[in-house]
Amino acid sequence: MSGSPIFWLPAASTEGARTDHLFFLLCGISTLIVLLVLTLIVTFAIRYRHGSAAPRGRLPEFFRSEFEIGWTAATAFLFLFIFWWASAAQLAGYAPPPDAIEMHVTAKQWMFKTQQPNGAREINQLHMPVDTPVRLVMTSQDVIHSFWVPAFRFKRDILPGRVTQGWFQATRTGTFHLFCAEYCGTDHSEMGGEVIVMPKADYAAWTAAQPEGDDLGKAGGKLFVKMGCAGCHAGSNAVHAPNLAGLWGRTIPLADGSSVEVDERYVRDSILQPRREIAAGYEPIMPSFQGVASEADLTRLVAYIRSLATGEDAGQ
Repeated sequence: MSGSPIFWLPAASTEGARTDHLFFLLCGISTLIVLLVLTLIVTFAIRYRHGSAAPRGRLPEFFRSEFEIGWTAATAFLFLFIFWWASAAQLAGYAPPPDAIEMHVTAKQWMFKTQQPNGAREINQLHMPVDTPVRLVMTSQDVIHSFWVPAFRFKRDILPGRVTQGWFQATRTGTFHLFCAEYCGTDHSEMGGEVIVMPKADYAAWTAAQPEGDDLGKAGGKLFVKMGCAGCHAGSNAVHAPNLAGLWGRTIPLADGSSVEVDERYVRDSILQPRREIAAGYEPIMPSFQGVASEADLTRLVAYIRSLATGEDAGQ
């Protein structure tokens, strides 16, 4: 962001503020420990220097038992506290609020392709409203990339063949740098873009001015019919296959006696490896779409099946 200090980039998201608090805590604790150890070293070096009259007998029992136990316990509790705080801060980044806006990111050498909820597409840019949680659903078309916005303290790896997620909520308007932080090939250093955070009214006006295409759910619905999925998974199908309406987010039993939640990972695996986790009560007759459905196709199909969570007919 233009005008930012050279040595410290102000946090521009709720996650960034939490990350900075943890960073400053670790710096403060580390500084206190360094000062304590340095003070003890200097004190002992002077007091117990060669030729001094300081007593050098056996330490009192207190220093060989209670003091050592207390110091060890205090250090252990401090470690557990820091571990808990850091883990809680990290895990919070994987659980977006229910009202988060969903945006999709597809990475490839060497660009970021983003898509707004209304279907508007961008290259190496992502517009978003301020003070609004945004959930990113990301995949790669080739190699490992990452979505890194330093001002948000946000970084997620983007993996080929998998869907990765994360969320953030910007607290300041402006234009913030976007980088790929995983070496992804010859022009890795050129792979970057901008996250443009706008006031909510300005974002609404910008969105209304964009040429709208089909959103991912609608595009996935067309692909669902085109690839023949509706012939088996529609509510009125003759083939004994699961009706997908209302299935998203539910926990279903599997043929091996285990259970699984219907989410992005399960839907993708069911399309590419249908015999891996077979739903209880159904025959393993679904063909694999490995090599048939592209990453973009998988993203659209997953979005469509997610849109059926309200229970509308899968064949529509």
